[in-house]
Amino acid sequence: MPRPGLNLEIVVAEAARLADEVGLDHLTLTALAQRFGVATPSLYKHVGGLDDLQRHIATRAVRELGDAMAAASVGRARSDALRAMADAYRDYARAHPGRYAATLHAPGAADTEHITASDALLRTVFAVLHGYDLGDDDLVDATRAIRAMLHGFVALEAAGGFGMPQDIERSYARLIDTLDTVFTAWA
Repeated sequence: MPRPGLNLEIVVAEAARLADEVGLDHLTLTALAQRFGVATPSLYKHVGGLDDLQRHIATRAVRELGDAMAAASVGRARSDALRAMADAYRDYARAHPGRYAATLHAPGAADTEHITASDALLRTVFAVLHGYDLGDDDLVDATRAIRAMLHGFVALEAAGGFGMPQDIERSYARLIDTLDTVFTAWA
């Protein structure tokens, strides 16, 4: 019988917080069970194991990231929308490093919840890119360019990879300016 007060949503929410604290790669069912004061096998009443838990975290994280990007870019166009969306991406990665790590893997073909969350996020990116008059054939390429550049930046920033004394914010702003220039010329 599941512990009163525990359910899948509560377990995944706490696992996401723990992943942010210790890193997704260091998340264990044992550490999560300790947070709830239960034996590790008790968690199997809610999740099918660590892989299943990480899948749920990924779905949650993609949904959260997509919501943040949509909220930031709504009512904006072109460079303003691109910058707002990129800032939301960067802010999410900084605030939730464990969850962010979970967003990096594409959903499995049968994982409908994760696919639905990913599709919602993509609709936001596509809406921003449509402001640049990009055709449907260019949307995937442009989306991959945004993701690769933003992920590269936030990953290097998180790892302390920018050791030169120049202002990181200036470099980040120029990265977004570069994307804006590329997408303006792309069409």
